[in-house]
Formats: sequence, C-alpha cells, structure tokens
Amino acid sequence: MRIWDIHPGYLNRQSLLGEHLELHAIVSVHLNHKKGYARHPETLRWEKHLSGLSLRHDILVAEMTLRGFRHHSPLTINTDSCTLSWPDIFIDPPGNQFLILKKKYEGREPGRIPFPRSSQELWAQHKYSVMARDPNAYRSIGASLAGSRKHISVADLIPELIALMQRKPSAGRLLNAVQHLWGYVSEFESEEYPDGSPLPVLFNKIQISAKANHIKYLMESTALSELAVWIV
Repeated sequence: MRIWDIHPGYLNRQSLLGEHLELHAIVSVHLNHKKGYARHPETLRWEKHLSGLSLRHDILVAEMTLRGFRHHSPLTINTDSCTLSWPDIFIDPPGNQFLILKKKYEGREPGRIPFPRSSQELWAQHKYSVMARDPNAYRSIGASLAGSRKHISVADLIPELIALMQRKPSAGRLLNAVQHLWGYVSEFESEEYPDGSPLPVLFNKIQISAKANHIKYLMESTALSELAVWIV
C-alpha cells in the first residue's frame, strides 16, 4: 500500500495507476470498515484526513487524464471543503521518495516529470503551482534559490513545496498562473490570450498545445495537471 506525497507527475504509468487503485482500497477500509490493510501504516495515517485523500485522488485523476487515461471510478467522500486536512507524518520523507522511485525505475519507463537533480530544477517544476497559491512564497523561494539558499537540498525544499500545494488556490491567483502558462504556448496559437474564454477551455488548450508542441518546460511542470483540479 502506498500513497506518495510527491506530485504524481513523477510516477510512471504503473505506479500512477497502482496508487489510484490502492487509494480506493484505503478509502474502502475507512468507509466500509473493510479489514484488509486496516492496520497498514498508510491506511492509518489517512484515517482522520479523508478530505486530503479525496483531493489526492482528484490530483491523480488529473495526471491520468493528462496522459490520456480514462477514469471510470469516481470517489465519493462526504467532506467539508473548508476542513481540508492532510497527515502531518510521512511513511518516507518526500526527499527519500524521489530516491526510492529513482531506484525502482532503473531500466524502466520514467514518469512525466524527471526526478530533480537540484533544488533549482525542483523549483522550476513546481513554481507555477506555488504561484497559484501564494505569490509571496513564489517570489521568496525564487529569490532565495538565487541567493543565500542557492545550495539548499532537494530533500529540504520539497516538504515546503508540498505544504504549499496542499492549499486551495484563490480564483484570482489561479487565473494569474494560467496566464503565465499561456505565455509558453502563445507562439503556437493563432490567437492572442483569449480574454473572456472560460478558464477550463483555456487550460485545456494549454495542455493540448504543450503536448502537441513538446513544450519541455510545461511538460515538466506540476501545474500542467494539478491545476485542472481547481479549474471548474
């Protein structure tokens, strides 16, 4: 049983679909009082955080959809969106999760997002997800990685990024992040930024263009899938 804490973009096909299956199993234990895996550490750590687990499911589905998988197993958990809650413990520290997966994937297909070789690469992969939530953190982290924190390790930075991404973006900040993403695809589009277009339509255009034109920066961004969860 494994629910990863790092973004599912780092998971290859087998791990992505496997986590989705195991997440449903954990939910069944909690909601239907199934005994299988009831005492597993992964099951126990989500016991009081089903709202966070539900959101993790949606993020997995967004990544699956981006990669062309069809999803036919909706998850229904009656949770109050105002009480979004996440476990405060990890089975493995997020930095170690990169190492575990890197070893596991030796000689096998990788995920969509390559494992970061430095904190700067890690930040580049997460920056627009952070922008959608906290502009101050976006500016602060970006500046610090060019200054006194330039040599901060991936292991030290990733928990901070995970915590930021567990927040719900505001509508205005979400729009701002999407506008920045549009800048990467604009040269491939026949129209300028389409003011007034429904945000889901615009974001879908960004995803399609990023894949069709092999826009590396976007294809290695967490935002390219996970922001879809909030765009309705």
